[in-house]
Amino acid sequence: MNSGMSRGKTSSSNAETQKVGRRDTLELAAELARLKVDVLVTGGLTGAGAAHKATTTIPIVIAAGGDPVRIGLVSSLSRPGGNVTGNTAISPDLSTKALELIKEVLPRVSRIAIFWNPEGSASIVAFKETEAVAPSLGLTPLSVEIRRGEDLKPAFDGLGQRRAEALLVVQSNVPSANMRRFVELAAKHRLPAMYWEKEFVEADGLMSYGASFTHLYRRAAIYVDKILKGAKPADLPVEQPTKFEFVINLKTAKQIGVTVQPNVLARADRVIR
Repeated sequence: MNSGMSRGKTSSSNAETQKVGRRDTLELAAELARLKVDVLVTGGLTGAGAAHKATTTIPIVIAAGGDPVRIGLVSSLSRPGGNVTGNTAISPDLSTKALELIKEVLPRVSRIAIFWNPEGSASIVAFKETEAVAPSLGLTPLSVEIRRGEDLKPAFDGLGQRRAEALLVVQSNVPSANMRRFVELAAKHRLPAMYWEKEFVEADGLMSYGASFTHLYRRAAIYVDKILKGAKPADLPVEQPTKFEFVINLKTAKQIGVTVQPNVLARADRVIR
């Protein structure tokens, strides 16, 4: 059961649609629990939360979620203590590294807008870490809260008055569900943007740095294998990401007037030309 059901929705999504999506997830989780499957695998915390409401006995594996401790799904990352385990896409150094790469690509930037969702656990953690780290790199963080697709246009329209010079988009379902719109608005305003996953760069965003979701999903399969062989979720630590990806789109860089130095390109895991 993948909790990323909202991905691909257009900017017309609203609060009522999101409520319907959550209800559908709860109903699906309950149905799977009634079938007494051996393991439930979820794409993130929304699905994991729904699955946990449906069952406290069937093992639940999170493929790539936010902070399961914050919302009470596990007691701690090292000792989950219940029927939930898996991966978190959050890493303590992720925000620092993303900001460092922004400064390398855009050394003159000093004011950076951080797009985040105050209703998402992963987004909250990423924003707080970014806000804390930014001043040490000579950056002034500008908080931009987005709770739904309708928030995007007014948020971008207000960036000129706030003198934002670049964007950092931390993990959130809102940009994911409105990916094309987000990338188009960044291009329209000629604002260089760093995203947390490569799909934005493949959709003509400038660059991304974040955990490799492909690697996390493969790790989830290892968890499933261990559980099917008798391991208990309570004894399997929730793993933080160990593989990260830095992706740059040179076509987009040219369109918005950004020059990426060769030494930075050499460090990229993938360059889209």
